[in-house]
Amino acid sequence: MSENELIRLKPRRIRVVCWASAAALLVVFSLVATSLSGSTGDGYGTFQRGDQLAMVGLGVLGALGILLFTRPRVEADARGVRVRNVLGSYELPWEVVRGVRFDRGAPWASLELHDDDLLPMVALQAADKETAVEGVRALRRLHQAHLATLAGGRAAG
Repeated sequence: MSENELIRLKPRRIRVVCWASAAALLVVFSLVATSLSGSTGDGYGTFQRGDQLAMVGLGVLGALGILLFTRPRVEADARGVRVRNVLGSYELPWEVVRGVRFDRGAPWASLELHDDDLLPMVALQAADKETAVEGVRALRRLHQAHLATLAGGRAAG
């Protein structure tokens, strides 16, 4: 492990699914918007241009909501780890991390902290299989390198 090594991890499958879903949702809402014309049924109202624009706007908002799930990522280097989940971001030095966990059956990996908290890392998802496992191994190597540096510093001191 070099001192300057930077690990960047993003989920793969969920990104593809989210982009495809967002595009499909936008197309569906646009098609619905183009079909909104004429009277509203038995009532006296009629669909206006604003109604069509509102449907497209709802499609855009829905697509943006879906794309929030492409936000997760993890970056780590010799100093610490930065975790960005769907909502919320964390920057932690390796000193507060006890270990990197990826329990069998868990949907994603997590960081075990010294205060007994678990911080989920949504970017390392079980659906990504070997890619996620390699990411966890890389994070563990960085964590072990940090622990070795600490042990070496104590022995020299």
